[in-house]
Amino acid sequence: MRNIYFVTFVALVLSACSSEPKFKIDGEVSGAKGKMLYLEASALEGVVPLDSVKLKGDGSFSFKQARPESPEFYRLRIEDKVINFSIDSTEAILIKAPYVDFSTAYAVNGSTNSSKIKELTLKQMRLQEDVNALIKAMQAHQMGSDVFEDSVSALMKNYKDDVKIHYIFSAPNTAAAYFALFQKVNGYLIFDPLNNKEDIRCFAAVATSLNNYYPHADRSKNLYNIVIKGMKNTRAPQQKVLELPANAVSETGIIDISLRDMKGSIRKLSELKGKVVLLDFTIYQNAVSTSHNFMLRDLYDKYASKGFEIYQVSLDADEHFWKTSADNLPWICVRDADGIYSTIAATYNVKAVPAVFLINRNSELSARGETIKNLDSAVNALL
Repeated sequence: MRNIYFVTFVALVLSACSSEPKFKIDGEVSGAKGKMLYLEASALEGVVPLDSVKLKGDGSFSFKQARPESPEFYRLRIEDKVINFSIDSTEAILIKAPYVDFSTAYAVNGSTNSSKIKELTLKQMRLQEDVNALIKAMQAHQMGSDVFEDSVSALMKNYKDDVKIHYIFSAPNTAAAYFALFQKVNGYLIFDPLNNKEDIRCFAAVATSLNNYYPHADRSKNLYNIVIKGMKNTRAPQQKVLELPANAVSETGIIDISLRDMKGSIRKLSELKGKVVLLDFTIYQNAVSTSHNFMLRDLYDKYASKGFEIYQVSLDADEHFWKTSADNLPWICVRDADGIYSTIAATYNVKAVPAVFLINRNSELSARGETIKNLDSAVNALL
């Protein structure tokens, strides 16, 4: 009798499990016979393996998984090629792709969000290609650093304006809007949720919508926490009269800077007298940071042996991120903990970052970025 009860109990459990709502991914990958296809979850904590199949001649596949209670992200992967998609109320998606150009030439049916995610992925790839082309042209000295900086900034602005209008603010309650927030260029978020007020508004719009529909979802809570942190970082302090210490202005009239580098040592701008110095205010946690530093590295490698130095001031809210990003840079890297409300940046009338200034060998301010037509030539003229 006991065994009968046990068998009945197991049957009930299996029946309950089989009735659990699932989503299904069907499709085919042409030209991929013998290749392993993986289904993975793109969770908050990272990529989680879910299932896999070795593709046969026709390349067909079918995966089933428990349907999430709130929108979640998944991906199909062959080797290092990835297709991203989302699951919310959708129960069945069809994806067809060639093995060659697996990540870009696929077709998806049954999920509007996944179609939007494909559009965003292709846009991001084109943006990265355009940025890479500018970096290559700058490194080959086919364009000046000023043209390079302006071109990168224009690319980023146009991309963000497009995505804000057509993917984020138009439908902030969708998985595609969430996906757009976390796209990257050169490994950095295109939308900066910690240092940029306009970008924080994008995060806030999606966070509010997700919280209305899925208040208990981990992604809703995580996005809300990011917005709160960004708002704190960018909250204007109480207005106060800007006062410079008596020793802040050197005999030559330059406003001195005294901040700690990554090792905790105080580094003074005035101690570089005798060198031509490029003073740079920047935020490493910014999509244009890598491109900007490529440009600086080109200048540094070219002129460091002739008496050129870079004094780079980070306005990052995240100290650890700054230390990790600046660890291998050869010039002087310091950080102002006041971030975008830095008194030092205010005294130099910094309105946006990156912002550069040139200082001659006598520690005299020679020029600021917006007045420099060709940075390479301007540096060379001072050496």
